Amino acid sequence: MSTVIINGIPREMEYQRCTRCIQDSSVPGISFDEKGECNYCSFHDRMCEHFPNDERGAQALQKMVDRIKKAGKGRKYDCVIGVSGGRDSSFLWHLAVKEWGLRPLALHFNDGFDNPDAGENMMFMQKKLKEFGSDFRTYTSPYPESRDLKITELKASTPQLNTGTDIGIAASLYHAAAVNGVKYILFGQSFRTEGIKPLSWAYFDGDYLRTVHKLFGEIPLSPRKKTEDTFPGYHLGVKELAYYAMVKGVKVVAPLYNYPYVRKQAEEILKREYNWVYPGAHYYDDLYWALINVVHRKKFNVDLRLNSYSALVRDGQMDRDEAIESVGKIYAIEDPDVIRLCIKRLQLKQEDFDAFMEIPPKTFMAYPNSYKLLRTFKWGVWLVTQLGFLPRVVYDKYFTIPPY
Repeated sequence: MSTVIINGIPREMEYQRCTRCIQDSSVPGISFDEKGECNYCSFHDRMCEHFPNDERGAQALQKMVDRIKKAGKGRKYDCVIGVSGGRDSSFLWHLAVKEWGLRPLALHFNDGFDNPDAGENMMFMQKKLKEFGSDFRTYTSPYPESRDLKITELKASTPQLNTGTDIGIAASLYHAAAVNGVKYILFGQSFRTEGIKPLSWAYFDGDYLRTVHKLFGEIPLSPRKKTEDTFPGYHLGVKELAYYAMVKGVKVVAPLYNYPYVRKQAEEILKREYNWVYPGAHYYDDLYWALINVVHRKKFNVDLRLNSYSALVRDGQMDRDEAIESVGKIYAIEDPDVIRLCIKRLQLKQEDFDAFMEIPPKTFMAYPNSYKLLRTFKWGVWLVTQLGFLPRVVYDKYFTIPPY
């Protein structure tokens, strides 16, 4: 037996690393079979069966594109895509316009921590793709509000340090789709390159966000706004999701699930056609991830590279030994200058930040949230994913893999 730190909490257990990927006992909810392979690998295999990226995947993609075009006929846009200037969303934007002939509204959410390189990427792509019928829009959160939410998350002391931004992005996408009469949101993620994060690392719940904000926030959240060109606010709980899906009929789809997406090839295309610049790391289109990464590593023993590199290893896009060696080093994203900049933008002193680091670690279950409600009605979540309103991975993330 040894001491393994999971979400910042020490546990006495036998340490083990998956024999196929690189995830280990520090990953919440992990288990191993008789061959030493983890349950995340078996989940990956099931997803590959359901979402092939060969000829069958190409056929599924074409049917998806046809449905999107049909639903958007006669409208200015036939879909909404969230873009950040990073690799995955940029490549999906390229595919949607250049390869599939869609007319997306490319939407960016800005909460005050954009990476300038990512911003340049978006601006250049906007100019190149506008002639094909794709417009670009930015929703900007009031900075005092986004700042207060980030400090709220530090006070809550859970690994969910980006919940406010994630809710802001999703609320913006749903709002833009609804006000423009669009029925499809394109989600730029692939389980083959990102895997599936443990629920306690990425619990997505607007009701949870409102709860911790009531406990720790100092600035009231702005009321939900309904005008087309305005950020709608951080309001996307179970009730709002049901409204967008069941009343407005908005579906979220993940085209890269069925696409043979290879990151190195995508980068080459983006650089060639748009002078795209790599922001420096995955997620680093948002500078705040430098600070998040430090808190994850030092306070919670969380390394998201275990998740994403494992996905790349399974898909043959990364060598396993290289991945193990890489996670043994401090991630390059932890730039001391950027970390100091983030603390300064939060209007904190170093000692304030250090005090947050000393708060005992917790998980999202320490606060009121919608998880028990969702588990009670998980058949409803299953039905919503089967009908295509949410990606299928949502059900598995919440109910198939244990949260701890």
